[in-house]
Amino acid sequence: MGTHSKLNRRLGAFAVVLFLMVAGLSVRLVDFQVVKADEIQEKSLKSRSQTETLQALRGDILDSAGQVLARTVFRYDINAAPKNVGPVFQTIDGVRTEKSVEDIALELSQLLGVDFAELILKLDGDSEYSSLAKKVKAETFNAIKDMGVPWIFTDQFEDRLYPMGAVAGNVIGFVGSDGTPLAGLERQYNTCLAGVDGQQTFERSAEGLPIPTSNQTTQPTQNGGELNLTIDSNLQFFAQQVLADAVNELSAEWASAIVIEVETGKILAAAEAPSVDPNDPAAADSEDRGARIFQAAFEPGSIMKALTAAIVLDTGTANEYQTVDAPDRIYLDFDDEYIKDSFDHDDYTLTLAGVLRYSSNTGMTNFASVIPRNTRYDYLKKFGLGSVSTLRFEGESSGILHPASQWDEMTNLVTTFGQGVSVTSMQMGYAYQAIANGGVRLDPRLVENCINEDGSVAYTPEQGSTRVISEASANLNLELMEKVVEFGGVGKTASIPGYRVAGKTGTAQLKDGSGYGSEYAISFYGVAPAENPKFVVGVTIYRPEGVSNSANATPPFKAIMQQALKHYRIPPSTTNSRNFPSDKYGKVDVND
Repeated sequence: MGTHSKLNRRLGAFAVVLFLMVAGLSVRLVDFQVVKADEIQEKSLKSRSQTETLQALRGDILDSAGQVLARTVFRYDINAAPKNVGPVFQTIDGVRTEKSVEDIALELSQLLGVDFAELILKLDGDSEYSSLAKKVKAETFNAIKDMGVPWIFTDQFEDRLYPMGAVAGNVIGFVGSDGTPLAGLERQYNTCLAGVDGQQTFERSAEGLPIPTSNQTTQPTQNGGELNLTIDSNLQFFAQQVLADAVNELSAEWASAIVIEVETGKILAAAEAPSVDPNDPAAADSEDRGARIFQAAFEPGSIMKALTAAIVLDTGTANEYQTVDAPDRIYLDFDDEYIKDSFDHDDYTLTLAGVLRYSSNTGMTNFASVIPRNTRYDYLKKFGLGSVSTLRFEGESSGILHPASQWDEMTNLVTTFGQGVSVTSMQMGYAYQAIANGGVRLDPRLVENCINEDGSVAYTPEQGSTRVISEASANLNLELMEKVVEFGGVGKTASIPGYRVAGKTGTAQLKDGSGYGSEYAISFYGVAPAENPKFVVGVTIYRPEGVSNSANATPPFKAIMQQALKHYRIPPSTTNSRNFPSDKYGKVDVND
């Protein structure tokens, strides 16, 4: 009886303990599955969940015809973690299969174009990182991703490509290896071109593979905008080739050419030599990576005379028939100084047409020096000299145009023929555009607009205009400038068969200390067709070796202007220019 009683007590105690254990487990189970379910699920999700950045693509840069000048693609570095290398188990159509390391390596070697034996060695070891391939294209990356190998991981980065190489490279600029814009329009318009990165979260399975259905975008990606330029890449390429040949032939330091559409103010070409290939900017010297058309100022020399002639006409100081003395030298009443003409000659008496035709420093000085200096200064400001343009191109130079109050007597005189003042190629190009456009200078246009990824217009530059001279003065001045091309000693080498061309030569001595040395900047700026102007082309060649006149600037001008006329199918001229006297004897330049 006693034994049975003890057994019952033990069984009862065991039952109580068992009950308490079951009760405790039930309480814990309720606590886990009900009370703390959300908390536990959240912790579990966090252990499985990962967040990654979705990189935004930088926007394209396009020329006026939609040709791509700059674009961004994704590239991928393929890496492995050797310490985790092993067979991969996958379930396909309900069947669990094993893929060996050798099979994986063989597939990888074929996709990456890497030797199998070399790849096997890279997968061996205890390290957490081994580089298998660099800069792999998206197609290859996707194929490797589809293999589902958990110990392969990738580094994604943007690769900026410039499909046309050096075409407009000086203007477009370039980005660094990390995608940071470093120069040109790439940096100036980074707000347009740069995108906004997104984010997504996803879960990994026990094998470490992403669960496809778990992807969740927490922040959408906004790709960069599309920057559309006024540059015509075909004309730009042609101009760059012409300049490269000129620099090589003349052993010049550099050369530039600008092509402007007269009626719109669009820059169709902004060419330079040497140029920079944005795909490899380090291959170019540092001084050749900028855009000298906007950034380099030089004394213009005689190309300034076209502007001075326009001022003379517009102020009514002289007409096309009045004359002035044009001696070999003008002696001044101070410091035994004198102004020397551009060539040795006996005393002349010339009209404005004659002064332009013979490029007479003394004749232009006598025409313009009677105009108050403040008046001439105001005209030059309206022509766009002495100020940066509305383009605000990075590093753009304003040139040098001191206030008239700071002009000494010599500066007052020499500014009439292009000394004592400096300009950029762009500034002088738009001064000629004003003459060609009936006296109205348009703000330069290099960028058409910025288009958002969704097609909406994010930005369109405003364009203003400035009335510089009257339409009558502008048209008459163009006709006088035609005589430079028809009868000028050097200017006539810029003539284009079938077209009326107006322009001006320029040979500027470069400063050497306090005076002028034996090196030059030679230029030719011109307009065609003169009777209905479509284009301004300006060419400058800086420090050509052993060259002291502008004869070598006219062939590049002629080639580029001819190409523009042909490319845009501008019909030949059907009229002749008017006849004008060149001197006091009424000598007429007859255009037969």
